[in-house]
Amino acid sequence: MASMPIAVMMQRRAIKHRWANDAWAAVGVVPNRGNLPPLHVLSESAERDYYLVSGLNLELYTDENEGYYENAMAPESKVFVLWRMEGGRAMPVRCSVSYLEGTRMFDSGETADGVLMPAEIHGWLSAYLREHYQPRPRRGREHG
Repeated sequence: MASMPIAVMMQRRAIKHRWANDAWAAVGVVPNRGNLPPLHVLSESAERDYYLVSGLNLELYTDENEGYYENAMAPESKVFVLWRMEGGRAMPVRCSVSYLEGTRMFDSGETADGVLMPAEIHGWLSAYLREHYQPRPRRGREHG
């Protein structure tokens, strides 16, 4: 298993809707070098707030290698972020770089977002895959 500490940038956006006043989303991910507080407000206004939440880890497990490979090879690789409302804020709970785990997050009925994977995280994932993943041979039509 490999692990990388990260922080997730969350956004609150004011909306005019009869059932909600705000829309929440994960909008970015950065590696955490250990100097970030658990919650750091980046900007606040009546229209939009941005805050960074640390204390999360991207963890790589060999049984998810197929999903990591699919995501790493995608035209726009993503970090998938599952989040929940806690104390009046959207707070990330779990993150993954597996395309398959991301699909499970979206299918779970919980709230999740896919955010663009930063180059540093993509490089880390690619190095892991070079060491721990062998693509399955493609099954094509037999030509005889």
